[in-house]
Amino acid sequence: MLSTGSPQGCVLSPLLYCLYTYDCSPACDSNLIVKFADDTTVVGLISEGDETAYRKEVLKLAAWCSENNLALNTKKTKEIIVDFRKHSTDPDPLSNNGECLERVCTFRFLGVQISTNITWTDNITAVIKKAQQRLHFLRVLRKHNLDSNLLLTFYRSSIESLLTYCITVWYGSCTMADRERLQRVVKTAQKIIGCPLPSLMDIYTSRCVSRAKRITMDSSHPGSVLFDLLPSGRRYRCIRSRTNRLKYSFFPKAITLLNSQMH
Repeated sequence: MLSTGSPQGCVLSPLLYCLYTYDCSPACDSNLIVKFADDTTVVGLISEGDETAYRKEVLKLAAWCSENNLALNTKKTKEIIVDFRKHSTDPDPLSNNGECLERVCTFRFLGVQISTNITWTDNITAVIKKAQQRLHFLRVLRKHNLDSNLLLTFYRSSIESLLTYCITVWYGSCTMADRERLQRVVKTAQKIIGCPLPSLMDIYTSRCVSRAKRITMDSSHPGSVLFDLLPSGRRYRCIRSRTNRLKYSFFPKAITLLNSQMH
């Protein structure tokens, strides 16, 4: 196992991964390292123009990779800057072994397109493009007189799953125009199958509530502290927000939905 690695799908793989990458952790509180399988993301908070901690974190990660016989692929490593200040300046690009990392406006993170302005049009466009391709197969199955129950199963497994992937993250913040574009895909599938399908808004609402309830029951979850019950014990304290970007994000929306269901 030490010379060839564990087989794909082996139950030991997650444990071995955790042990192997345990010491790959941020050195500064303003930074965060997100690890998922072979993807590693460094998130740095730059305050008052001081990039020192962020740049040291990147160098530390590169050194960790070198010490553990891992090659950091500079061509596949991207940098994205999210800055909502009125007077912002672009910092100098990061580099690794003398090569500058590419700075991008859109970045694919765990299957979701993230833009520098935290809007979701690019992500939704990519999702709709894939969904429309899969609608073709749904039409082919319908043309061959496949039973409607099987058509529904195909829709839920290959199209609805695509449309609703990470829906609690982005659907609340997307524009009405983007929501209508997404819903048109559902309506098209509904006509092909010949039976009513749940709207994306209904799916978003139910998943938000379900996820929020799981978080409230898990005190170890980092977001559990945001669900603060009022003295009455009947409602959660709403999160105050000065921007629509925060107002329509998951936690404020989830608290609003939970409060609407509590009596």
